[in-house]
Amino acid sequence: MSNDIAHALSGWPFDPERMTVRIVRGDDGRDKIQVRLDLGVLQMDFHGRPDGDRVGEFDSWLDHYQAQLREHEAGHPDGPPRLLESEDCLRLLREGVQYYHRYLSFWHLQRYEMCARDTARNLRLFAFVREYARHDRDKLQFDQWRPYVTMMHTRSVATPLLELRDIPAALGAIDAGVEAIRQFLIDYDQLPRAEECDELQQLIKWREEIVVRQAGVPRIGTSIKSVESLRTELDRAIAEERFEDAARLRDEIRRMSNNVSPSTGPM
Repeated sequence: MSNDIAHALSGWPFDPERMTVRIVRGDDGRDKIQVRLDLGVLQMDFHGRPDGDRVGEFDSWLDHYQAQLREHEAGHPDGPPRLLESEDCLRLLREGVQYYHRYLSFWHLQRYEMCARDTARNLRLFAFVREYARHDRDKLQFDQWRPYVTMMHTRSVATPLLELRDIPAALGAIDAGVEAIRQFLIDYDQLPRAEECDELQQLIKWREEIVVRQAGVPRIGTSIKSVESLRTELDRAIAEERFEDAARLRDEIRRMSNNVSPSTGPM
């Protein structure tokens, strides 16, 4: 079998103006994400580490280090915590970049729940490093990206809710994102410079646009209890960060709602 990847690139040109991404079926029978680059292609798994590797018995370096810390704390309940050294943080950073490429791909594929899953994962990574890294420079290397990832997570949670015309839930998700970025600014004594934070201002502007349009957005009729029940399950799945369940529920609500005539009243 040839190692030449020309056949994979044939008919799929690189576009420097936009991200070119697609889903293909892998030789193992599982879906893969492919991103077209100027000199080739980037391929990632849907689940686990994007490169498909494992760290011993664990799915990722994050899982590995979290297990180490739990084991250390169980064996030394009264002692100091085990701290992450710079080489540990470097492994976690490289792994986090993989998840960045994948959640950005999911965003462009409009697989919003998968984007929410991976952004939530990287936000947990940042919190873990903030708590356990030995050196402040390592903490900042991760945490500087917290506003951006928070914005992407907020958009990936709120966008499918907007598609379902669940305006209150979408606004609630945006409000949570705004508050999370404000907390970041407070953590670094930068709240007076909130107007200079692009991610925060984008979410605030987006929220304002939604509120302005709200009165003119029709809603799906609410007489069908099964749809409302699914909406409740969807809200719970999002709150519990079960994003794959949320994707399934959203698709089911869309399917059922297409058979319901919209009412004439505002949302």
